[in-house]
Amino acid sequence: MDLSGSRQILQPVRLSTIIASFAIALLLNFLPWRDLRVVPDFVGLVLVFWCVRQPRLVGLGVAWTLGLITDAGNGVLLGQHALAYSLAAFLGIWLSRRILWFGAGLQALHVGAILLVAQGVSLLVRLAAGDEFPGWAIVASPIAAALLWPFVSWLLLLPQRRPAREQTI
Repeated sequence: MDLSGSRQILQPVRLSTIIASFAIALLLNFLPWRDLRVVPDFVGLVLVFWCVRQPRLVGLGVAWTLGLITDAGNGVLLGQHALAYSLAAFLGIWLSRRILWFGAGLQALHVGAILLVAQGVSLLVRLAAGDEFPGWAIVASPIAAALLWPFVSWLLLLPQRRPAREQTI
């Protein structure tokens, strides 16, 4: 099973697939597991995926909007996630060709670094607003997201895959 999807011809992505993936990611982010540091930022992970795979459809405007929705849904400082997601989207678009060149393992390292930078920006905003430093366990979320990258990539590319009988043409 090829998790990267690089050996198959993919159909064009449907806008409904992108919207549904963001809706599911928002739902997963809004679940009440704030005390668990190992839980990845699902919206950030899906956002980076679509910015890498479809930079013309998903960009900074989508990132900013998702960030504001995440801020409002979690009841945190408005703009905190919007700034972090916008930076993650910028880095994802900027590095998209480089990331797609590598296999799933090295892609996960790139995505982990992008999400770590976004987490750092979010942390700086919270510290500037007067919050306390949450501890070094905050890096567990980007690491967990990087570990999930091959599976999330495979799952989100699933609707675009052609049946095996069409691959031989």
